[in-house]
Amino acid sequence: MELKNILVHVDATERASVRIRTAANLAAKSDAQVTGVFVVPDPYIGAYMAGGYVPVEIFEQQRQQALEEAETASGLFEDITGKAGVRAEWRVEEGTLADVLARHVRYADIAVVGKGDPDDPVKHPHPELAGDLAMTAGRPVLVIPNAGTFDDIGKRVLVCWNASREAARAVQDAMPLLEAAEKVTLLAVNPAKQGDHGDIPCADIALHLARHGINAEATSTSADGIGVADAILARANDLGADLIVTGAYGHSRTREWVFGGVTESLMRNMTVPALMSH
Repeated sequence: MELKNILVHVDATERASVRIRTAANLAAKSDAQVTGVFVVPDPYIGAYMAGGYVPVEIFEQQRQQALEEAETASGLFEDITGKAGVRAEWRVEEGTLADVLARHVRYADIAVVGKGDPDDPVKHPHPELAGDLAMTAGRPVLVIPNAGTFDDIGKRVLVCWNASREAARAVQDAMPLLEAAEKVTLLAVNPAKQGDHGDIPCADIALHLARHGINAEATSTSADGIGVADAILARANDLGADLIVTGAYGHSRTREWVFGGVTESLMRNMTVPALMSH
């Protein structure tokens, strides 16, 4: 199975070009189509204006600005996809960002989105978007970090395995990329403490992948004194991985927000793209 329809979220930020280029390069490998979606947000009322009279002109100004940004973004999208030589479709829709994208990506194979940054929402907006889509869209989400370029991802892939439903879903969703990878490494962190791994951690999932023609190395590690996410990121760095594959939100998302969790920590600190599934 190959990726044949890749959706990419496009906005007016500088990182939009990186996301488009990443999506276009993935599409070029498998003769896929890239669908760019720009969402014109619903009218926004600042907290200082809540409860007071808001002139309708304010809403219309917001909408017109967003439509102008969409026009500029359309040109960027057409330029990048055109140079990559891939089939492309451009869509603009008004509404709530996560709801609109979730609906569109259900008719695609994967969504390419930014990571965002709650500490810098102007430069890197929508830090909640990747999590929202992973939880609601029913499709894998490829999350692009806030720095760097990733023109050829998927050569060296690190797969996070904890024998959970979410991990199994992520492996299945990533199969087109795993089949094309030069090196796949499976990693179980603290396998004795979580998951039903069998006698040898990652051995069974490695056998499953081997039956699909994927030669994956089974590894495990103990995260002594550091978090699971830190152990994953350290191993990714050691391997020179250009893609991390992981299940998302094995615990409730609210719990991760409040107490912290592997998904939230990975999203906050990731420096290479991550394919996430729930």
